[in-house]
Amino acid sequence: MQSSALLKGEEEQVMQSSSQGESLIRVVFSWSIQDVLNRDLCKEKVKKIPKEFLSTSHYVNSFVFPLIEETHADLYSSLTMVSKASTVEILAISITEGYNPPYDLLYNIEMQKLGVSGNDREMYEPETGDLIALTDIRPTCIDDLNRHNGSYLIALVQKARKNIRDESFDEIQILSSKPIEFEQNIQKNKKRTIRFAVFLINMTTNLRIWKALKSGLGDKDMNIIKKVLQADSTVGENCTVCFPREKYSIDVSSLGAVIRSFSLNNSQEEVVLNCIAARECYHKNIVKLIWGPPGTGKTKTVGSLLYALLKRNCRTLTCAPTNVAVLEVTTRFLRLVMDSFEYNTYGLGDIVLFGNGERMKIDDRDDLLDVFLDYRAHILSECFAPLSGWRHCLQSMICLLEDPEQLYHDYLKIQEKDDEIDDHDNIEVQGEGLLGDGNLQSNKRKEDINAQDLKNPNQSIWRRIITQTLKENKSKKKWKDKVQCHMDNQSKYVKTEKGFPSEDGEIKKLTFLDFIKQKYNFLRKKMVTFIVNMYTHLPTCFISLQVVRKMIKLLGWLECLATMLRSVSVTDLKEALSASGDKGNTVSGYTGNFKLCMTVRECLQILLSLRDTFSLPDFFHEYAIKRFCLRNARMLFCTASSSAKLHEEAIDRLEMLVIDEAAQLKECESIIPLQLPGLHHIVLIGDECQLPAMVRSKISEKAGFGRSLFERLVLLGHQKCLLNVQYRMHPSISLFPNKEFYNNQILDSPIVKERSYEKCFLPGNMYGAYSFMNVAYGQDEFDDGHSRKNMVEVAVIDKMVANLFKESIAKKQRVSVGVISPYKAQVFAIQEKLEKTYSMAAENDFSVSIRSVDGFQGGEEDVIIISTVRSNEIGSVGFLSNPQRTNVALTRASCFLHLGIAFG
Repeated sequence: MQSSALLKGEEEQVMQSSSQGESLIRVVFSWSIQDVLNRDLCKEKVKKIPKEFLSTSHYVNSFVFPLIEETHADLYSSLTMVSKASTVEILAISITEGYNPPYDLLYNIEMQKLGVSGNDREMYEPETGDLIALTDIRPTCIDDLNRHNGSYLIALVQKARKNIRDESFDEIQILSSKPIEFEQNIQKNKKRTIRFAVFLINMTTNLRIWKALKSGLGDKDMNIIKKVLQADSTVGENCTVCFPREKYSIDVSSLGAVIRSFSLNNSQEEVVLNCIAARECYHKNIVKLIWGPPGTGKTKTVGSLLYALLKRNCRTLTCAPTNVAVLEVTTRFLRLVMDSFEYNTYGLGDIVLFGNGERMKIDDRDDLLDVFLDYRAHILSECFAPLSGWRHCLQSMICLLEDPEQLYHDYLKIQEKDDEIDDHDNIEVQGEGLLGDGNLQSNKRKEDINAQDLKNPNQSIWRRIITQTLKENKSKKKWKDKVQCHMDNQSKYVKTEKGFPSEDGEIKKLTFLDFIKQKYNFLRKKMVTFIVNMYTHLPTCFISLQVVRKMIKLLGWLECLATMLRSVSVTDLKEALSASGDKGNTVSGYTGNFKLCMTVRECLQILLSLRDTFSLPDFFHEYAIKRFCLRNARMLFCTASSSAKLHEEAIDRLEMLVIDEAAQLKECESIIPLQLPGLHHIVLIGDECQLPAMVRSKISEKAGFGRSLFERLVLLGHQKCLLNVQYRMHPSISLFPNKEFYNNQILDSPIVKERSYEKCFLPGNMYGAYSFMNVAYGQDEFDDGHSRKNMVEVAVIDKMVANLFKESIAKKQRVSVGVISPYKAQVFAIQEKLEKTYSMAAENDFSVSIRSVDGFQGGEEDVIIISTVRSNEIGSVGFLSNPQRTNVALTRASCFLHLGIAFG
């Protein structure tokens, strides 16, 4: 067996690399397929991670070999399941720019997606960070990856580009482990061409951790990390100088009143006030641990804390281990802040959520779309565009109101010359219809707007306009495809500005009045969209409240003018537009439609003021806009892994780091955000009595690789702030976990003690709040993946869920059911049995969720059914040996917890 560079003792090769992110890749590339299949490859190199460290270098280097071992275990697991791996067909391979042997083996690959009919492989869509195997056949076993002696070839996807015009094709750039033989050399070398790319693992998170471990930051960036290395349990205590004064100041302030209005209990309120007061101390770094057992309102507390930090103008990064957790805390936070905004969505520009939109399924989250970075950059790119954006639209509207006759004269000249106009103007004319805005074509007269009322920004008119505009933006679910759709639509409107075609195909010329109406309504609609999008998505440091008030006022006047234009005569319109251009303060000698004239004048004054006092950045590419948004945001949300993006963009001036679900985050992964420059304080929220981060390698797990920073600080004796009131579980359900895991420190809230909380979903004594069932005659068996299942328990659960469904329908009672099992095979078996039957039941207020114990962490349902699977005479249930997993399983139910155990 060929030994890898790692086992030869060449640790320098592992510890040093010209490219910090690629050094881990070099280690992976050095492994032969025999190395990958050797489960003890790194065993001798992995040492137990200590609780205390001698230095920052000792700290970060303690995680290096456990990380290598975890990567090895991931790759080993994927190779053993390679027959089911997602695969794409390779159409073409070419050398790309930057190709520089022996290490920088960069290639472009064009791929065609393969369907999944006839097999159980998923369709593969390559992503940056994917590790793929390049093969000549679709592999059915591990040997197919190494069919020719030493031909095991893997690669890292560095860029992935979708073919916009044909979604069945992808283009990727890869870094290959070995040179790729091209077809012209096939005959000479008697080798077959590479035809398939097989997904193995995604290495993005591990690469980011590696880069953080090997970044070599100076002392100026290590203040927070040095703080968490201290064994001194007082590092989380409040500053005796600043804290009493600041806490009192906050408590008596308007912010304190707002915090109290959130209906927090005493422990929650104390946590929020303590963290805010601690933040005001700038001569001491403070690490706060918030202990949130199940059902104690942890997410509500975090949302309230983040709201208070926003109001104190504290630039904060909030991280969590998973996308699900990030979305949850962002949602809770937004619910609080949206109610506090004086001007609808003004202020959202200070809040940025970023990450992988597809994994977040952000297209399905209308409530979060307005703060999602990619969506924001796309919207703002349209506002910033020099030839079609806000500036162009603003100047066009000013020209229209100042000198409409000149514009009409230009229009007639174009007709006479029979020249085609550009696509943009075509859309202005053709895309809006003969009377402009489709909303104005209605025969129903809208109620006239009193211009005097527009001085009050709380009038319903601008709220209606804003709500409609935001709704139209979000209604386009595949918003990334909007650019291509826009290009396609443009090609449909290649007409001349002669006019509009009639039914017989003859083009009609617009009259002066129709031209003005058409042009005005088009520009007005665009202006409304730009205004709403700008004050929704621009940070408040860039667009002031004074400017927003002007814009809101302008929206009202533009709507008022649109109403007047419906019934105006040509004479009144010309006279009003001419008189409104008078530079004086009064319209002297004007006897026409005075209201129309004054409305036009008001519009012009605001338009000119905005032109002179408000300017946008001079860039419009989405990458530059993303950097602009990140650098000016006050509240940032992402996974701990994705915070690496802030390093790439050199984001600084962050004051506070908040990590939600901190006990589920591997400590080495938390190092990524901990190294951000400027951080002064940390708040860690979690519960070490629940499940830690998942670790695939037994070797790494034994070394403590899955241990969180939260847990290590607890082991060192750091003080925790306990949330001590639970709102989820019936007292009969909370009794055991409270005693077993929390030393009876958790109180049941009044709501769970009420009689109405004690629901009976099924008749019979065994269906109380807590019950057990001996599933006789059940036998556990292994599936192909060596996971256990018990089909008798599946049948019992099927019957129980069916009874719950019938009762829910009969009583018209909303019921959510969770089915938990510690074994993947059992989860799959139950899903196969139940999901098709109850997939549409949610419409009847009945839902069923089937997951593993690990997958249910953070979840909650009315009814929880636990399938223990194991069947033996001594009643041994394997997963109960892990107290953290047991705790999670027993604390998901609110009203009814049922355990099915087969005693043989």
